[in-house]
Amino acid sequence: MSDNRRKFLQKASAGAAAVSVPTLWPSAAFAQQWNNQPEKGATLRVLRWKRFVQGDEDAYMANVKKFSDKYGIPVRVDNEGWEDVRPKAAVAANTGGGPDIILSTNDDANLYPDKLLDVTDLAEYLGKKYGPWFPGAQAYCRPDGKKWIAVPLGCAGSMMVYRQSQVKAAGFDAFPKNTDDFLKMFKALKDKGTPGGMALGNATGDGLWCNWLVWAFGGMLVDKNNKVVIDSPETAKALEYGKELYASFIPGTLSWLDPNNNKAFLDGQISVTNNGISIYYAAKNATDPKVKEMASDIQHAAFPIGPVGVPTESHLFFNQMIFKYTKYPKAAKEFLRFMMEQEQFDPWQTGAGGYVAPPLEAYTKSAVWTSDPKNTPYRDAVKNMRPAGYAGKLGYASAGAGADFIVVNMVAEAVSGSKTPKEAMQRAQQRAERYYKV
Repeated sequence: MSDNRRKFLQKASAGAAAVSVPTLWPSAAFAQQWNNQPEKGATLRVLRWKRFVQGDEDAYMANVKKFSDKYGIPVRVDNEGWEDVRPKAAVAANTGGGPDIILSTNDDANLYPDKLLDVTDLAEYLGKKYGPWFPGAQAYCRPDGKKWIAVPLGCAGSMMVYRQSQVKAAGFDAFPKNTDDFLKMFKALKDKGTPGGMALGNATGDGLWCNWLVWAFGGMLVDKNNKVVIDSPETAKALEYGKELYASFIPGTLSWLDPNNNKAFLDGQISVTNNGISIYYAAKNATDPKVKEMASDIQHAAFPIGPVGVPTESHLFFNQMIFKYTKYPKAAKEFLRFMMEQEQFDPWQTGAGGYVAPPLEAYTKSAVWTSDPKNTPYRDAVKNMRPAGYAGKLGYASAGAGADFIVVNMVAEAVSGSKTPKEAMQRAQQRAERYYKV
């Protein structure tokens, strides 16, 4: 490669966010940009969320073994449910002891940024090599626009999952693209005895449809100045729409957590829900012939667009945090670098069946996104998502409000009738102000 060609590629990949290396995988020239020697005698402990698709865990652990074999560093990996990782991470931050690396959700890193190792050098290396990083990933892990407090892993896309035959039987040849037709479809499905349903319990991932609902009608928890504005006419319209939508849901969704809609869908109890690709993955790989047969009928689509006229997607984001208390910071950084390199990341994406959408531009070109057309809708989840703290800046307040399920609880209270929309908005406003006034 000529000096001019090399300089051009390096300049292009380090420049504007829209610029990326024009080949599927970057050149070896980037290999010299990373210089990090793990500590002698290092050991690492990793805590991550429990897999929803077996291929994710299998491929991840295969990569862990590759790392240990290459560096001679033992790595212990513990797996916990999404709802359990957050409190364990908080304990680790507060006590100054625990796993060296924690893979958690949404903007958890913003709950204790001063407890986390600065990973700017690593994030910039990966961004130059495989980037750009998508804006949503940067918002979560580089909240001040300068320092990276965590390394983005990707997100589990919250897409619409539906039985094509049942939606067609209800009178819809294509999945609705606007909220008016979306409501009509849900009502028609209920009338046909094939209702839909979405989680209204404290579901870390599947409860994110409530963000979509509020945003689709122009509501938001906070404005650009981080002023709490959830008690608004726009939110009221969203909640009134939500009441009609909820009336067509299968009973029981108020208590649903993340596994419940998977089970209900695969049991044939519901015809449509919001979820990651795990329902389709489970159907494709099922040993039960009836469930396996269902895979051909499953389709995926983006959430419909509401009165605001633009997509308002909300997805479950995953971060990778290294805690300052680690005795082996260089080894921890090396582990994350190794796991994010193409040789490991691409097989992991493939093994997970597209369960985690990539945070870096280069990985949207992986074969997994087009080898099965049903995977493709999940590919751009990180690229298209709004951060959970929209429209404000992420930080302690947004992380706390998200962890407290303020928006989900408001929607559940209003649509179920346990509170009027006004009462639900006022309670959400008061709860959110406790975080944003700190």
